[in-house]
Amino acid sequence: MVSCSSPGLTGLPGGGYPQKVMSTIPSSPTPPSPSRPATAVILAAGRGTRMRSERPKVMHPLAGRPMLRHLLDNAEQVFDHIVVVVGPGMEDVAALAAPHAVVVQADRLGTAHAALQAQAYFGTGDVAVLYGDNPLITAQTMRDLLACRRQPGVGLALLAMRPAHPGRYGRVVTQGDNVVRIVEWADATPQERAIDLCNAGVLCADAQDFRRWLNEVRNDNAQGEYYLGDVVTQAVADGVCVRAVVASEDELRGINSRAELAVAEASVQQRLRHGAMERGVTLVAPDTVFLCADTVLAPDVVIHPHVVFGPGVTVERDVEVRSFSHLEGCTVRQGALIGPYARLRPGSDVGARAHVGNFVELKATTLGEGAKANHLTYLGNAQVGARTNVGAGTITCNYDGVFKHATVIGEGSFIGSDSILVAPVTLGAGVITAAGSVITKDVPDDAMAFGRVRQQDNRAGYAKAFRKRLMTAKERG
Repeated sequence: MVSCSSPGLTGLPGGGYPQKVMSTIPSSPTPPSPSRPATAVILAAGRGTRMRSERPKVMHPLAGRPMLRHLLDNAEQVFDHIVVVVGPGMEDVAALAAPHAVVVQADRLGTAHAALQAQAYFGTGDVAVLYGDNPLITAQTMRDLLACRRQPGVGLALLAMRPAHPGRYGRVVTQGDNVVRIVEWADATPQERAIDLCNAGVLCADAQDFRRWLNEVRNDNAQGEYYLGDVVTQAVADGVCVRAVVASEDELRGINSRAELAVAEASVQQRLRHGAMERGVTLVAPDTVFLCADTVLAPDVVIHPHVVFGPGVTVERDVEVRSFSHLEGCTVRQGALIGPYARLRPGSDVGARAHVGNFVELKATTLGEGAKANHLTYLGNAQVGARTNVGAGTITCNYDGVFKHATVIGEGSFIGSDSILVAPVTLGAGVITAAGSVITKDVPDDAMAFGRVRQQDNRAGYAKAFRKRLMTAKERG
């Protein structure tokens, strides 16, 4: 089912709303053709007042990427051209929309006004108007919308839904199979508010017809805005057949608040988890695993409960990620074992059959094939050779307060527990560092490095006498 986005998105400098244009364009719909070009106009100028945020609404993330990017990714699979309508000062939104055309709506006068700002980009084919805060519309639903519009005799197609709680969505008024009107909730009668078919706000029509209808929209309504839904009224007045494509509420959900963003996130996560399992990934407790839109999980990967994937993660076959691990911006090669309680930060590359164990953190580090760092370790800006074992409590001191420095460890080395490797430093192949060492100088191949204070002589009987003094002091209070 389809969710509708709230009105008020905006678009182009210097533009007041145009005067009504009397057109000589015939009212009959343009004959459809599958080969006709198609243009998507995405309205993305909403300030997101209900988000209580300085960030533009469409820049809020879903599954690790801005909601506008989700919509663009799907639209790029369907439409020949895309133009994004933004508001003044939304340079970050414009940058995200690149390389697609961008226009600015200087005055926020409603959704029809916003769409009109992009009319120079409509071209000669079909035009669909989408909303940046309806980011979950699939490519297939967009194709269905175009296919509906291109049926013989159909001049305008729209997306609609039957949500569980219609709330303040605009209602779609129908007669038989045809749509006759869209009424906004604020303007609806009690009888109209009882209609369960709701407007998703997405329309598709021939470019010339769309231009004309947008120019004819008026703002004589409760909000004093130019509603895109009134294009339906213009089309019906022209005797054009208007049809609705009904899609799911989860897919077409509008996002106007933090609460709605959380509901949409849950929906996206369900999609991503289902997709991963369909591709052969084992999610032991799916609802506890959080993925990003770009997470790549190969078949035969096993993900245990309570694992979080940030952006930019690729996991190859036969990897096991144990509970309470967090991965971001990293690659995990075939057969590796991660966690529990591991953290892989951006720039890390874990080699085939390598181990990253509990409370181990990697940052910008390459762990060679078969290498192991199993306990309580931080490796930053490091290159660790194949088959090297990094003991518990090892730290690469990579940051001097201004610059990051590299640590290089050769193949087959053994880094003793509680070793401190002060970068920049290079340890050759086959090196052993004594437990508790602070290594500040390069170590050649096959050498053993000691970097700790020598233990003083043992004091015979001192521990027993020390404990006796303590117990006596305790007894005396």
